[in-house]
Amino acid sequence: QNFAKFCNTKFCVGTGNGLDALMLALKALNIHEGDEVIIPSNTFIATALAVTYTGATPVFVEPNIRTFNIDVKKIEEKITPKTKAIIPVHLYGQPCDMDAIMDIAKRYNLYVIEDCCQAIGAEYKGQKVGTFGDIGCYSFYPTKNLGGMGDGGLITVNSENLKNRIVALRNHG
Repeated sequence: QNFAKFCNTKFCVGTGNGLDALMLALKALNIHEGDEVIIPSNTFIATALAVTYTGATPVFVEPNIRTFNIDVKKIEEKITPKTKAIIPVHLYGQPCDMDAIMDIAKRYNLYVIEDCCQAIGAEYKGQKVGTFGDIGCYSFYPTKNLGGMGDGGLITVNSENLKNRIVALRNHG
C-alpha cells in the first residue's frame, strides 16, 4: 500500500523478482505464442526472457544514442499485426519518452508494460515511471537503485481487474 501511494497508483502486487513481475504482467494481458512485444535492444536479458517465457517473440528496437533508452522514432517501423505490447525500459533512473510511447500505443491499440527495474522513484514530467502504461514492473535485486537483502519485485497497476489477474497468476493461477 505504501509503494502504491508513493507511485500514485491504486494497487501494488509483490512478486519474487523483476523477471516474475514482467512475466506476470505479460500473462495478465494475455500475451502468448504468436504475439510480438517490442522491447529495447539495450536492456537486461530478463526483459526478453519474460517475453519468450510466454511464447511471444521479442522485437528489438535500438536505443537513442543520447539517452540509451528505446528510440521512440524507431518503434513504429517494428509494429506488425502481431504486435501486442511495448515494454519501455527506464534505464539507470532515466525515464523513457512516455508521451511518444503512449501516443504510439494508443494509435496502434497496444499495451504498455513499463520496466522500472532500474528506475524506482524516477519521474517523467513530474509523474512517477510505472504509472503511464497498463502495468509497471520493479525489481529489488541488491544491485538495483533500491536493492533489498535478497531478490524481490513488484507490480503497480490501476486496474482492479488486472490486479486480481496478477494475484491469481502469482498464486499458481
